[in-house]
Amino acid sequence: MKLIASLTSPYARKVRVVIAEKHIECELQIDVPWDADTHVPDYNPLGKIPVLVLDDGTPLYDSRVIVEYLDLASPVHNLLPKDARSRIAVKRWEALADGITDAAATLHLEKKRPESQQSPAWITRQEQKITRGLTAISRDLGENAWCMADNYSLADIAVGCMLGYLDLRFSHINWREMHPNLARLSAKLKDRSSFKSTMPPAS
Repeated sequence: MKLIASLTSPYARKVRVVIAEKHIECELQIDVPWDADTHVPDYNPLGKIPVLVLDDGTPLYDSRVIVEYLDLASPVHNLLPKDARSRIAVKRWEALADGITDAAATLHLEKKRPESQQSPAWITRQEQKITRGLTAISRDLGENAWCMADNYSLADIAVGCMLGYLDLRFSHINWREMHPNLARLSAKLKDRSSFKSTMPPAS
């Protein structure tokens, strides 16, 4: 298998953490969709990463599809519960974390545009999504050790990659002070080898 990704993509990092947690052998091919010489559209018609290319050449996208495939492909350290209700709960956590990441990535791109072309209303809308999303995740986490109470899962990986992306692109957002329980979760995740080995380079 081959994973096409960039080192700063939070979605690609989520996949890379899952690969590390499950001890799966997978080649990493760095490709940035924004570069003029990118080959990402050759694998994904949407021109987005990550893309997992299977041994038979089949490309899988997006990150939610890829991590589910990887969890099914290897019995090592299941990250998605077998029980349907618990499984949906984990996917709900992932959807919320990815949604915050979507808003943050959109905000990052908007702020890269010339100031005269930026939309203050659009910026505010994305900022509100991030604020509401973090509040919801903090509320649902409560004082639990992990997102799914006592069990480490894909939910924690998705949340951890989202928080890491906020640190990378929006270090001024003081989410640790606003949500101490998220700070504790983030600190635990950073101690895991899967998170250490996938730390994005400084922007």
